[in-house]
Amino acid sequence: MSRLTITLSEARYRALKAASAQRDKTIGQLIDESLDFYGIKSRDDAHELVRRARAGSNLTEEQAQAVAQEQLKAVRRKP
Repeated sequence: MSRLTITLSEARYRALKAASAQRDKTIGQLIDESLDFYGIKSRDDAHELVRRARAGSNLTEEQAQAVAQEQLKAVRRKP
């Protein structure tokens, strides 16, 4: 697993630390969940999404890619 250093305001850091304690999760887990919520996926995850879209359909690869991109856009649009 990779490590990352970020800079946050002191107030944001305290809020993140408090939220992690309230939810009994690490700060890393909260960040990972947030990335999932915003639809940020690895290339492998995106390819798996396309593979699953094609598995139960008669879609071409291009059509399956289009479906996957629309789904990703929809997830990223959620407030």
